[in-house]
Formats: sequence, structure tokens, C-alpha cells
Amino acid sequence: MTISTHVLDTSIGRPACAVAVQLLRQQGSTWIEVFRGETNGDGRVPALLPHEMAGTAGAYRLTFDIAGYFHRRAVESFYSTVAIDFTVRDATSHYHVPLLVSPFGYSTYRGS
Repeated sequence: MTISTHVLDTSIGRPACAVAVQLLRQQGSTWIEVFRGETNGDGRVPALLPHEMAGTAGAYRLTFDIAGYFHRRAVESFYSTVAIDFTVRDATSHYHVPLLVSPFGYSTYRGS
């Protein structure tokens, strides 16, 4: 199983670079950090799961530091973070979770 993400800034029609991203996996009632990094120059994090975790189904949470991204652009933002919770059921699949963001709204979907 693989998990990736892509952040696009719809207010400028470009990838959102250097957005801090965190991936957590639910273990019981707690969330365990699996990955911490940031989007690349194309707004992507192509591989969020370490190889030793490949194939693990369960509940995951992607968290994006939107306030930090817009602050660096000197743009006021309504949202500070965006958290996307999703469930991995098929441990053999690829899960792509894009985020479309603007200073006053966001949207997400399961990509391919």
C-alpha cells in the first residue's frame, strides 16, 4: 500500500510548495505519527508511508499547516490547519489524497 498527497493553491492556480504535512495512524484511541515533512516544488508528497508500514490497513489522518503556507505568502487565511481523516481498507491499493486550498476554503477527494 502507498499513500501520497498533492496540495494545490486554487487562489493562484499553482501547486502549494513547502506546506508542512503530517501523516498519523490511529492505534486504539491514540494517533501515532507515521510521517512528517513538506510538499515539494510541485506541491506533492509522493510517498508518505515508510516501507516497513506498507500494507497496513486502518484509520489515517493527514494534517496540513495551511496558516504557515499562507503566512509565508503574506496572505491572511481563515484556516490554520486542515485535517483529513480517511480509512484504508485494501492494503494492496494506492491512496492519493489531494487537497485544494485557498485562504478561505478547501476541498479534498480520493484521487488516483
